[in-house]
Amino acid sequence: MARFDYIIIGAGSAGCVLADRLSAGGSARVLVLEAGGSDRGFWIKTPIGYGRTFADPAVNWKYETRPNPALGGRTMYWPRGRVIGGSSSINALVYCRGMPADFDDWRDLGNAGWGWNDVRPYFEKSERRVDPDGRARTDGALDVKDVSPFLHATRRHWFAAAAELGLPATDDFNGAAPEGVGCYQVTIRNGKRWSAADAFLRPALRRHNLRLETCAWVRRIRFDGRRAIGVEYLQNGATVVAEADREIILSGGSVNSPQLLQLYGIGPGATLAEFGIPVVHDNPAVGGNLQDHLAVSYSFRATEPTLNDVLRSPLAKLVAGMRYLALRTGPLSLSVNQFGGFLRTDPALARPDVQLYFNPVTYGAGDANRKRIDVDPFAGFILCFQPSRPTSRGRIDIASADFREAPAILPNYLATEKDLVDVVRGGRLIQKIARTKAMRSLISEPVPPAIDAMDDEAILADFRARAATVYHPVGTCRMGPRPADSVVDPALRVHGVERLRVVDASVFPAVTSANTNAPTLMVAQKAADLILNAKTQGKGSP
Repeated sequence: MARFDYIIIGAGSAGCVLADRLSAGGSARVLVLEAGGSDRGFWIKTPIGYGRTFADPAVNWKYETRPNPALGGRTMYWPRGRVIGGSSSINALVYCRGMPADFDDWRDLGNAGWGWNDVRPYFEKSERRVDPDGRARTDGALDVKDVSPFLHATRRHWFAAAAELGLPATDDFNGAAPEGVGCYQVTIRNGKRWSAADAFLRPALRRHNLRLETCAWVRRIRFDGRRAIGVEYLQNGATVVAEADREIILSGGSVNSPQLLQLYGIGPGATLAEFGIPVVHDNPAVGGNLQDHLAVSYSFRATEPTLNDVLRSPLAKLVAGMRYLALRTGPLSLSVNQFGGFLRTDPALARPDVQLYFNPVTYGAGDANRKRIDVDPFAGFILCFQPSRPTSRGRIDIASADFREAPAILPNYLATEKDLVDVVRGGRLIQKIARTKAMRSLISEPVPPAIDAMDDEAILADFRARAATVYHPVGTCRMGPRPADSVVDPALRVHGVERLRVVDASVFPAVTSANTNAPTLMVAQKAADLILNAKTQGKGSP
């Protein structure tokens, strides 16, 4: 039996940050347990390799939701990282903090210390902001790169369309004025993906006091009464026990963290009893409050070459591949998510309510639930929107007492009237953009179904038929001051037990307006300070 000060369950985005911060200084003994394996694969490190890892069971949990009533009973494919670095090793590399007001919402829900002015320094702590020439403007570990000069030439149509409509533009989605259309910044260094593992975990592993165990599936947390004291994990067919003298930190993500808490006896008592799991703490909030962004893409054939021409033509792929291998430049060194924006569908709204994507590529046009990414054999592009702050709430609960069985994921999409209204507003905005002179000059013809011909009812019906997750699940171990309706307190300590915290996107009390990787890293940076600055190390919430 090995002893550590801290045991971190999960080497995803949050776990990598915690491993770095808690092991700094060399005094605290830190163990990181990761169910997946190595992140050294070529397609992980190649930015465009997102299309390969999207469905690779070697690095991807490949979750599937239960049928969604409001989507015609469709199930939804949910890729999540099962690898060192977690989903930061398989995502589309976009780094977006979200809107500042998102975090004031967190504070106003009763989470003191989580407003925008409180959390902004923790975003900045991670970031190494890099300009197009490779010059760093800040000194964090995670490269957040402005690649705007290298993005596809179709950008001129996107910005011209916005100008026609009088829409605002921004040169920095992570800056002081993030509202408007612009270019996405990405987590890339020297033409390669720069994941949380690259930025935080791998440098920290040089320290003698940090230990990483891969292919280590945690079977249970060991308790002495209500006090978390250690873990049991399965590795290479053998059960291994490790004890924690200070704290155990669960960083499994929005799917795995509530599943693991329930398997450990913390969750809805009736659900635990159904599967014969002894109750450590009965808390129905564990697994609830599930939120996610749902989006739909409209595909168009283009009047000029797009990334499709590079990614489908054998000769073009060969040239692009040779360029990438030799120079780490070109289309393979970039994300497919290149342009977008945060806009108000109604000028009277207080803040942006929709996130847009304009991507110079189409893949699986017409496929509502892609489980693989195949680029279409024609020049094309997509216009896509996602309502930013859905009000529908779902659940994730165990489906078996076996830790190796996937949980039951019920997103409950489009369950509120507001979410339906937001869909129609977003569709109408896409219509306006597609009808601009600038965008019509790029459109050869729409790939059915065509947004231009849709009325409100058709927009909503099409969204129900084709919308898919944008892979932003959050909230299933909600942060809050009241144990009756939350899982962790504002210090991220699990209600009802001691020496156990949750630190990942599952603690978000409300989904942010944008991609969720950046705020997950922020949460981990703030959590590290909460842990290290605790007056009594290892004491959990009562």
